Amino acid sequence: MLKYAPIACFLTIVAIIPIAHAQSSKGPNGGIVATSQGHPIELVLKGQEIVFYLRDDDGSALPTKDMQGRATIQEGGKTITVMLQPAAPNMLTGKLQAPLGAKARVVFSASLRAGSHTHTLTARYVTD
Repeated sequence: MLKYAPIACFLTIVAIIPIAHAQSSKGPNGGIVATSQGHPIELVLKGQEIVFYLRDDDGSALPTKDMQGRATIQEGGKTITVMLQPAAPNMLTGKLQAPLGAKARVVFSASLRAGSHTHTLTARYVTD
């Protein structure tokens, strides 16, 4: 039984490291920042509005005009999906049924098109 303890410890540490780097402190708009494929994505909650600010890998605003996105939210044993709409210059926004409480889990997903290339951005958050 004890021969598996080092393996279990290693797997636990490896699992925790990406989570620690996935979400950082406050962003320029006062929200939680996570990075996906080099793009900082900031989650800001404004009452019943959920807003994601997207930046390019160089820190400049990433235009969201042609983006599609959604937020999947787990809170209080329930899961909801909020469709996000682009807003100038670099936001995707959606309406919540009620303000989110602490420890809600939010998964952001959006399609980004750069010329003929398309890739998906995904970020995970836990609200304060």
